Amino acid sequence: MDPSLEELLADVAAGRSSAADAADRLRRFGYSAVGDYARLDVSRAARKGVPEVVFAEGKTNEQLLAIVVRFLEHGPVVLCSRVSPEQAEALTGGVQGEVDHDERSRVVVVRRAGSPPPQERGAVGILAAGTSDVAAAGEAVAMCRAMGVAVVTAYDVGVAGLHRLAAPLEEMRAAGVSALVVAAGMEGALPSVVAGLVDVPVIGLPTSTGYGFGGRGEAALLGMLQSCSPGLAVVNIDNGIGAGATAALIARRASA
Repeated sequence: MDPSLEELLADVAAGRSSAADAADRLRRFGYSAVGDYARLDVSRAARKGVPEVVFAEGKTNEQLLAIVVRFLEHGPVVLCSRVSPEQAEALTGGVQGEVDHDERSRVVVVRRAGSPPPQERGAVGILAAGTSDVAAAGEAVAMCRAMGVAVVTAYDVGVAGLHRLAAPLEEMRAAGVSALVVAAGMEGALPSVVAGLVDVPVIGLPTSTGYGFGGRGEAALLGMLQSCSPGLAVVNIDNGIGAGATAALIARRASA
């Protein structure tokens, strides 16, 4: 339950707040305005089980910092994606809490001071076809870990050298993963191959890696959408955050 809701209920129970005042506060409970540029859904984590993610591109350092600070008033952790080095520096110096910056995936995870990480539940495997696909896979890793899901990774195991795939898949089976995220660019073949070999859901993550026509991820996306391997779902190009959230929700539900 969101801490703000717990405080509201405690105020009503102790007589510090009237029913009318509580009803008015509840009507405003689901969002919080920051300046004239953001109306934050502060109940998403409690409603969905997915921590808040702030897309940093297009925001000033000041806007991003103010948004993150407000979110931390309502929950223990915030993820920021597509973060520039300057934005990461602003967050590191301006937030009271633990700031973890992964430069490769451009993700910053901010945890409120004194908030313990979530209890670990479930496991997910995350694979990248090539080294150039690791940044998108890293978004998925950050999201899964923020949701308290263990992650087993294997990178540079694409179809150009398919013999590299057997050992990582065996490791993931042994770890009891409930879902797999497979990031691939170029023709995007690896998710289809993996989906034909495992008995858990596979989330295909097309990446904008490749040459010329279709090389911005379009070919990988279309290839995954046209896959004949059952059990493969697909997110949009470079959407590691969405892939990680989907895999983590599957893993947490399976472990329950």
